[in-house]
Amino acid sequence: MSWIKTIPFDEADEKLRRALEAQRALYPKEYGTPQPPILGDESIVSTHTLIPDALYHAFATFGVLTAPDLPLDRRQQEMIATMVSVTNDCFY
Repeated sequence: MSWIKTIPFDEADEKLRRALEAQRALYPKEYGTPQPPILGDESIVSTHTLIPDALYHAFATFGVLTAPDLPLDRRQQEMIATMVSVTNDCFY
């Protein structure tokens, strides 16, 4: 397994903290409840912490695509996201 350097939130500089907080603010409210970590503190988002601008733009896209004012409801959005993950053979 490969290893990717990441920066934990408590060690992040101001630019990284702003990127993480802005990206999280766009996510659906259901994502606001922390779940037990599967692999410790690792996540697909944390793999982008070395490049805060890329982190924000890559993950804010999901937040914008799942905005509550769009015509699809949360069930439909989750169904599409699940099918995309299955089609791409994602394990998460």
